[in-house]
Amino acid sequence: MLIREATSEDWPAIWPFFHEIVAAGETFTYPLDLQETDAADWWLMKPPHRTVVAVDGEGTVLGTAKMNRNHMGNGSHIASASYMVAPAHSGQGVGRALCEYSIEWARAAGYRAMQFNAVVETNTAAVKLYRSLGFDILGTLPEGFDHPTEGFVGLHIMHRRL
Repeated sequence: MLIREATSEDWPAIWPFFHEIVAAGETFTYPLDLQETDAADWWLMKPPHRTVVAVDGEGTVLGTAKMNRNHMGNGSHIASASYMVAPAHSGQGVGRALCEYSIEWARAAGYRAMQFNAVVETNTAAVKLYRSLGFDILGTLPEGFDHPTEGFVGLHIMHRRL
């Protein structure tokens, strides 16, 4: 697996699984009816932020991550990231590779920590992955997310020093 900078030429490969994940309404706080143009504008970050794709040996996009500062001004020393793995490739280490990559990116860029603002508590695979990589749950916003099948569930704030 290779992780490389994403380009606009990658978007047609990202959009189908991005749309599927967002429309499912289980893990992201994005509008369920997010349109493709808006989605591309949100996801494909411009420097100094970064968007990457994980690809296999044949160039198939397996997943993607966007990395950015979490806050501006006096809070701009904290990074954040978001990840999406194509459902056909989940459970194959793509998410872990993207997360590890983003941690190294943040460290190299001089950030002091990473914070995830809204990790849905029922997204147990992500919570388990982040915890295994040194993230702690700082707190949970009770009923902060309206899950389509579980109802109102918490949103974790997760943090890791770099």
